[in-house]
Amino acid sequence: DIKAIDEPEICIFCHTPHNVRPQTPLWNRSDNGQVYIPYDSSTIDGLPGQPTGSSLLCLSCHDGTIALGDLISRDTPVAMAGGVTTMPSDRRARLGTDLTDDHPVSIAFTEALAISDGYLKSPSILTEEVKLDSSGKVQCTSCHNPHTDTFDKFLVMDDSTGKLCMSCHEIYHGLNPHQLSSKTYGGPPDKDPWPNTELDSVGLNSCYNCHTPHGGGGARLLKHAQEEQVCLDCHDGSIPNSDLETPLAKFSAHPVSATSGVHDAAEPTLVTDRHVECQDCHNPHAMRRFGSGGSGGVTGVLRHTRGIAIDGTERDGNNGNYIQFQYELCFRCHSESQPQSQILTNRLVPEANISLDFNPSNPSYHPVAEAVQNNFVPSLASNLSPGDRITCTSCHNNNETQTLPPGRYGSRMSRGPHGSDYSPILESQYITADPNTDPLPYSEAASDYALCYNCHDPASILGDESFPEHNSHITGGYDGGSGDGASCNVCHDPHGVKAGGGVGGSHSGTHLLNFDRDVVQPISTGQPNEGRLYFEDAANNNGNFAGTCYLSCHGKEHTQCVYDKDAGTSTCD
Repeated sequence: DIKAIDEPEICIFCHTPHNVRPQTPLWNRSDNGQVYIPYDSSTIDGLPGQPTGSSLLCLSCHDGTIALGDLISRDTPVAMAGGVTTMPSDRRARLGTDLTDDHPVSIAFTEALAISDGYLKSPSILTEEVKLDSSGKVQCTSCHNPHTDTFDKFLVMDDSTGKLCMSCHEIYHGLNPHQLSSKTYGGPPDKDPWPNTELDSVGLNSCYNCHTPHGGGGARLLKHAQEEQVCLDCHDGSIPNSDLETPLAKFSAHPVSATSGVHDAAEPTLVTDRHVECQDCHNPHAMRRFGSGGSGGVTGVLRHTRGIAIDGTERDGNNGNYIQFQYELCFRCHSESQPQSQILTNRLVPEANISLDFNPSNPSYHPVAEAVQNNFVPSLASNLSPGDRITCTSCHNNNETQTLPPGRYGSRMSRGPHGSDYSPILESQYITADPNTDPLPYSEAASDYALCYNCHDPASILGDESFPEHNSHITGGYDGGSGDGASCNVCHDPHGVKAGGGVGGSHSGTHLLNFDRDVVQPISTGQPNEGRLYFEDAANNNGNFAGTCYLSCHGKEHTQCVYDKDAGTSTCD
């Protein structure tokens, strides 16, 4: 609909046989003399400069600074229909002079660039349709052929399933659902994730699911400035079985919307400016819907991502140096990152660096980084063995997969630590409050400690199989009397405990014992062993099922509480 009122010559808007600009190809438009802001990013290896060659010629119309009918061969500008002069500002074809949101042009595509980038194909194997100019540069005409509109938008070839993009880019790492999925959009028309294409499935849109070659809202030609919105265009449930928006809105969730523009693909593996975006945990070019990206809990959706090993070694995601275990991904933020993880419980031995909690050299730890070297775990559920390992998502996960609020698109919520009704992003309920001060009704029940009881048998714990006073500590009632119980969290640290610490003595750190100091206090003044707060293993039986507590809890002074499971004794002096 942008055309001349009555100009009979078609080619005249670009070419003229006489008195042309002194450069090919017989160009009929003046140089606008504009200075452009070229594309740039923190990960680009090439250096786009000012547009040259055919790109500069294209921009004489498409930057919107010169009237469309302003031609060298005409004494007066050709009149355009509808009063149009320059390229209308509401058209995607108007690129302006700021090209930072457009695919780079006038950039030399060399073998050296392909090698240094790592995700570009050799220019020697470009398809016949995609051409560089005579100086070996990418120009507008590498993707667009102004003389034929066979493939819409004057593209040089079919762009479905990313074929045009991947003529140059070697970006997908294997069988990727963003390239292969046949799923279609099922949400309202005004939220169509592909408004600029006629392609109607995830796989057909391929690169266009996230990127746009012109007019992108965010860095690296992403569709939106808000990183998470790029993913939520589809992962809001409008694509079947992909609802992440619902769990991300839960009571406890990874706060992907809390920051914008902080994440950068070139940022360090160890996050120094702590934030979380979808791309911090997922590699959209490498993920797989099913299958595994390796061992150690690295599922297909975590494939080829970065992380920090338990010894601090960086998995930088380059040249096959990807995470080997799921926890390594979590340690990007939950180890030495700044600011460090919030300490949710005021522990006797506090530690914000969670990687140190799971260190296998600790006296006790949940078997995430390494299997526990201890066979004395009588409470394990029947489907588990002491040598088994768990992953971070064994505990931190979406607590439901099917229930959706009204107005959603009937799509199943995805699993993973996106959000949960239980803090901190827990797969099941885990009561941590002190029943003595918690105003809510409280009683020991399977639902209260459902998280722990996923792996530990409540019958064993309440049957005192590992600790002769387990039942009375949980349900209340010390020495045959009645009293307030204590949650698992009051005594146990669910990650792990370093050696040392304690008040007035050395805390052993065994059995995941790491008291909540808001509940457990040092022994009162005037009591035997006053001021002490720690636990020590018994010298006999290698510390298994035997030890001594020094503490005060709920008004009960444990001045020297000794227990020995094998001997069947438990005394509190």
